[in-house]
Parts: sequence; structure tokens; C-alpha cells
Amino acid sequence: MTTDGLAYGTARARWVLLATVLGSGMAFIDATVVTIALPHIGEELDAGTAGLQWTVNGYALTLAAFLLLGGSLGDRFGRRRVFLVGVAWFTVGSALCGFAPDIGTLVAARLVQGIGGALLTPGSLSILQSSFDEQDRGRAIGAWSGLGGIAGAAAPFLGGWIVDVASWRWIFFINLPLAAVVAAVTLRHVPESRDPQAARALDVAGTLLGAVGLAGLAFGFTAWPDLGPGDPQVAGSLAVAVVALVAFVLVERRATHPLLPLRLFRWRPFTGANAATFLVYAALGGVFFFLVVTLQVVAGYSALAAGLAPLPVTILLLLLSARAGALGTRIGPRLPMTAGPLGCAAGAVLLAGVGDRAPYLTAVLPGVLVLGLGLALTVAPLTSTALAAAPDRLAGAASGVNNAVARIASLLVVAVLPLVAGVGRSLNDAATLAPANRTAMLVCAGLMAAGALVAWATVPGASADARPPDASVA
Repeated sequence: MTTDGLAYGTARARWVLLATVLGSGMAFIDATVVTIALPHIGEELDAGTAGLQWTVNGYALTLAAFLLLGGSLGDRFGRRRVFLVGVAWFTVGSALCGFAPDIGTLVAARLVQGIGGALLTPGSLSILQSSFDEQDRGRAIGAWSGLGGIAGAAAPFLGGWIVDVASWRWIFFINLPLAAVVAAVTLRHVPESRDPQAARALDVAGTLLGAVGLAGLAFGFTAWPDLGPGDPQVAGSLAVAVVALVAFVLVERRATHPLLPLRLFRWRPFTGANAATFLVYAALGGVFFFLVVTLQVVAGYSALAAGLAPLPVTILLLLLSARAGALGTRIGPRLPMTAGPLGCAAGAVLLAGVGDRAPYLTAVLPGVLVLGLGLALTVAPLTSTALAAAPDRLAGAASGVNNAVARIASLLVVAVLPLVAGVGRSLNDAATLAPANRTAMLVCAGLMAAGALVAWATVPGASADARPPDASVA
């Protein structure tokens, strides 16, 4: 339901764009810049590998677990209202992170932050969708995407600079004035909207089971290196995770208004696109997690230099994603979704060679450029395929599922990859991190190649239609 049809370019429309871009930008930036600060957090709080993994994964866990619920709450209770609750919740979490005296408190505060992010992130796009005139929605969403991309490009510079000149704590404190601006603009300029046809019943059981399953997997694999696979905590958490995820599937099959509409997966292109999403984003999360930490601990880069090292990836995405999307429309998504991950795999192999005092121009930049080119070829066709492989009436659910799959992939890879790579108990030990980075990058290359194979086998080519008839998913 649209309460106020805004025209693009008007004063109020610009305010609405400001609120949604800043709001979603806070959540996105905190999901990325914290990785840059991990060596400094570990040194100041005397945190081992597991604690630093949870600093990243605490946020990712609650964000992924409650993302779909956040969208449903906005549709039911009011998108502006839930967006504002998310901003307030995120602000409280940010303050708690900044004041955290130890790693346990920091992880708990990151869990709080992630819930706030799950409430405000889906609200950004739904506010634009419901607030703008139909003919201006595409321009508004395009502006939101472009400005969000600029924020993503600025995040590594801002985060690295803050860590170098002040303290890692200020990457959280900076959210407080930004959140105040978002709240003030939202209250004054953003119209309220809700979906009068939204389901009155929330899938609480599905949400809780999904959260327990993801938490069990993340805890089990994170604790594995220290405690061993036979430890009751490790084995117990993994067993609970399996039971919870099986129960989640059973509940979603029977739910009248499921959090995850399983009927979407009856259509092969949708299943294939999301399987490819999982593999590609798992690899991408692993590459960035290891790269910025290895550059600081092994290669001796400053936090600012390490944060800026992957910047060409963001620039290439901004410059080439629209062209890749148009190419996928013209020739079909199968070829770019196959060639793109293979290019990313080649980039990861090049980054496996980063070692002691590695010069940026010869040891880092080539891999980053190849990774960026492959990713630019992949992202737009992958996202459009995931959305196109659902009927129009389930497009919102399809978008939420694809977004959640990407975030779950990043969550799990940060839990599992350090174990597979043999990091040991400290991410600040250059002697163990250097060979672990090599192993991790090769594993990520394998995940990218697997994503390419899945795309080739399941994604339609130029002559095929990815969209099912409504009856096929009814």
C-alpha cells in the first residue's frame, strides 16, 4: 500500500533516499569494516581465533536469522515504524560494542547489532518501493544502489583510517550520530506504509528453529579447533543444529505463511541460482576475511592500507555490474554466471601467494583485479536469475531468500574456513597465518569453481525462460 506517491527529484524524495541509504549503509559498513579491525581487537582484548570469528559471526548470525522476519514485520506493522525500531536497536548495539571491556561482551553486543540490522535492512528497499510513484521506483532504487555502492567503496578507507588514527572502538561509535540523522529524517519525511494483505500470523517457530540451527553450526565449527570434534560442546551443538534445521524444514512445509516458502525450490533455476549464490558468497566471504587480516599480520600493512587493498573490486562492480546485467539479459545468464566465478577462482589462486612484506602492485593487485572482474560478471545475472525464477507474487520472498542465502554462506565460511585452513588459536600469529591463508584461498577458489559448475548445470541459457508459471509453485 502506498501512502504517498513521491516523484523522483523532489525535496521529500531526496530526504527519503537519504534516510534509506544512510540506514542500510550503517548495517552494510559494519558488516565489512570490522574485519579490518580484527588484529587490533585481538591485541587489545587478548582474543584468540574463536573470539575474533565470533566478532564477525555474531553480527552475521542474527542478521541472517532474522532478516526475513524483519521484512514480514515491516509489511504487517508499518515499514517506517520497524525501520525506526531497527535504527534504535542498531544504535544501542553499536554503543555496547564501542564500550565492550572484553571479547565476550563485544560478541554479545554484535548479536544485538545484527538484530537491529535485520530490522532496518529490508525496510530500506520496501520504503522506497511503497513511497515512490510506480514510474519513479526504478530510478529511486537505482540511486539507492549507486549511493550504497559509494558507501561500500568508502567503508574500507574510513574504517582503516579510524583504526589507525583513533581506535577500533570508533568504528562503532561513529554509528551514533549517523543513526540520529537517520531517525530525525525518517520521523520528519518518510511516509508510513504497510501491506493490508500481509499475513497476520508470524512464523515464530520457523524463525527460532532457523536461528538455533545456524547458531549451532557456527558454534560447533568455531569451537572445533580448541576443543576437538569429540568434545561434548562441539558434538552437542552440531547435533542440535542438525535437529533444528530438519525441524525447520518440516515446520516450513506445514506452515500456512512460512518464513521460507519451500515451494520456490521446485523450480530448478531458482534452486540452482541460490546454490550458486551460496558457493560464490561463501568463497567471497572467505577471501575478504583472510585477505585483510593476512595483509596486516603477515605482510605488515597498516589497517588503512589493508582496508583499501580490495577497493578495486568495489570500483569494478560499480563500473561494470550494469553492463554485466545487460549482457546476461541479451545472451542469457548461464555463460556470465559460469565464466564469472571461474574468473573469481583465478583471482583467489593469485591471492594465495600473499606472504611476508608482499608488495601491493605485484602480489596483491593482480589477484584483486581478476577477482573484481569475475565478480562484476557474476553478481547482476545471479541476482536477476534468482528473482526471475519466481512468479511475480513471490518476488519479495525470492529476493529475501537470495539475500539470506548469501549472508548464511558468509556466516558459515567464517566459522568453518579457519578450521579447514589450520589457523590455530591466534589470528595474530604470522607463522601459522601465512600457510593458512594459502590453503584458505585455494579452498575459496574451489568453491568458486563449484559455483560455476552449478550455474552451468542449472541456470537457463539465452533461449530458455527462467520464470515458472504461477501454477508450478502454487
